[in-house]
Amino acid sequence: MTISTRLTTLFGAAIVAMSLGASAQAEEITIKHVQGETAVPVKPAKTITFDLATLDNLDRLGVDIVGLPKANLPKYLSKYAGDAYAKVGTLFEPDYEAVNAAEPDLIIVSGRSAPKQPELAKIAPTIDLTVNATNFIADVKNNVETLGRIYGKEEVAKDEIAKLDASIAALKEKTAGKGKGLLVMTSGGKMSAYGPGSRFGMLHSEFGVEAADPELSVGSHGQPISAEYILEKNPDWLLVIDRDAAVGAKEGDAASKVLDNDLVNQTTAWKNNQVIYLDAMNWYLVGGGLSGLHETIDQLSEAFDKAK
Repeated sequence: MTISTRLTTLFGAAIVAMSLGASAQAEEITIKHVQGETAVPVKPAKTITFDLATLDNLDRLGVDIVGLPKANLPKYLSKYAGDAYAKVGTLFEPDYEAVNAAEPDLIIVSGRSAPKQPELAKIAPTIDLTVNATNFIADVKNNVETLGRIYGKEEVAKDEIAKLDASIAALKEKTAGKGKGLLVMTSGGKMSAYGPGSRFGMLHSEFGVEAADPELSVGSHGQPISAEYILEKNPDWLLVIDRDAAVGAKEGDAASKVLDNDLVNQTTAWKNNQVIYLDAMNWYLVGGGLSGLHETIDQLSEAFDKAK
């Protein structure tokens, strides 16, 4: 082999190596999330999510997964209860053996599962897509955009965000000037109320329903209340989440029975038939998922369309 031939061969090999290196670098992107920054593969083949909102959003984007917690799935996500998907624990606690066995390329946590991010990150790149209640819709849209980047679904994500924006804008036109609302959650026969800034504060900040009590404490479990409190605030709209229905709990009465008493019956909301029993799964378990949000917006839109 001549010196010229050897140089040409070496130069060609270098070009190939540089090309392969650039390709390898392009196969990962750095994602900023609640717990920092993580390098994740582009278009990961095997995804596990411990967050039902993320599952909802991936489903809307046309992205499949390999594993999830399978309990308490809403109807529009019921296919993920099938044998094609690995059960990898609960919304709170991963089954690390099952996660390992699934050999994921990416793991997604949020909210209830967020504390497990460091341990799961030892198995595969793990990002935290927890939504901040005080920045709810903006965070939801950011999460959808992030998933679009990871899975090469940027245009689909853009379209989904536009649909959500349009739906929210239409809802706010219907809620404007239609009176004050109070969101109450029942659990085990007890009641708590949630106002602006709370985990369910998007009712006011995003959907435009004026708060019957702007001074409610902002705790993750709401402010404990009684029927006397509901009558005192006398909301025009009473919006109700039955937590027991969402999680399948047996104890306590259904929300409709808890609220049906002489005091609540005197409120404007009750008299005007403006008590809305919200889809408990969408509010309590799914949260920032696109399909869940559209169902919620449709339910509220229909109710406020009929307002007196």
